Amino acid sequence: MGLIHIEMFATLDLVGQAPGGPEEDPAGFPFGGWQAPLIDEVAGAQVGAAYEGTDALLLGRRTYDIFAAYWPHQKDGADAGIATLFNSVPKYVASRGEPDLSWAGSTLLGPDLAAAVREIRDRHEHVKVVGSLDFVQSLLREKLFDRLDLWLHPIVLGVGKKVFDGGEVPTNLTLLEPPAASQKGTVFLRYGLADGTPGTGDMTAPDRGVAPDA
Repeated sequence: MGLIHIEMFATLDLVGQAPGGPEEDPAGFPFGGWQAPLIDEVAGAQVGAAYEGTDALLLGRRTYDIFAAYWPHQKDGADAGIATLFNSVPKYVASRGEPDLSWAGSTLLGPDLAAAVREIRDRHEHVKVVGSLDFVQSLLREKLFDRLDLWLHPIVLGVGKKVFDGGEVPTNLTLLEPPAASQKGTVFLRYGLADGTPGTGDMTAPDRGVAPDA
């Protein structure tokens, strides 16, 4: 069985809407492209390393349409490496409609989303979910992921769709490697899905050494 990795780019107030450009998801959102000024060589290298070994993409409809309009035309320049990867691996699309699947290697998921995702996990080693905020909520709800890469950027927007926006359920995660920070303050956190659900405790208990009125 392979691994499903969710890549999430977020501000400090966990907004994940339209990080790459103003036309990604403009409805009621004036900050499209907020990630671009915060990319530096360190962050770019981290993002590139995060995609190493990817052998399939799992995307929501909006993200798929954006990628399909861009990546097939980026065969040269700084994005050539990612373009080669994205253009060559299978693309699986979650949509209730009938998207244009002309991007080579694209397949529409069936109506039983959970079953379709589990089948993809069995078929591939490293499946990447990029963007696709609405689709990610379904994966979080069903715990249909194995790793979660969270890129926190040093800005607060106060408006926009959140990376955790209604799909989350009580879930334990474990930090898989030390956090990494870029020169401009973006912090990369890689978590893995862990067993069980969050526990509770009492911070005023004697063995905690916290006074009740502290």
